Amino acid sequence: MLEVGQPAPLFTADSTMGTIRLSDYIGKQPIVLIFYPMDDTPGCTAQLCAVRDSKALYARHDAVVFGVNQGGLESHKAFAAKHGYDFPIVSDADQSIRKAYGVGKMLGLFLQQRIVYVIGRDGNIAFARKGTPPTEDIVAAMKP
Repeated sequence: MLEVGQPAPLFTADSTMGTIRLSDYIGKQPIVLIFYPMDDTPGCTAQLCAVRDSKALYARHDAVVFGVNQGGLESHKAFAAKHGYDFPIVSDADQSIRKAYGVGKMLGLFLQQRIVYVIGRDGNIAFARKGTPPTEDIVAAMKP
């Protein structure tokens, strides 16, 4: 797992909303990366619904949020449509993003861990926590 203060690894990947180039956002706005284990499971659905429902809190900081998971785009698109997610879900099919961010595996090395990162405007990790941290903690990491 990356630590606060480390530079955020850049990536380019397909998402439910087109190609995402992290370099397009670095230096312009805070970035929230939510690594979650699997589409359409109760815990993952609740975590991403909390993001959807907290859109105004993220908008106050002009933050962009990306879900990141090794699933394919078709699964991600169905998951996003079913729950009304208005933020991109990135397909990390080759698991290169997971590995670059030090996100481990769980459950017999099948599913990735649940980790939330906030990347500050300076391009460094401003927040890193396993599990499902409260939205307030995530947003607090974006304050200048």
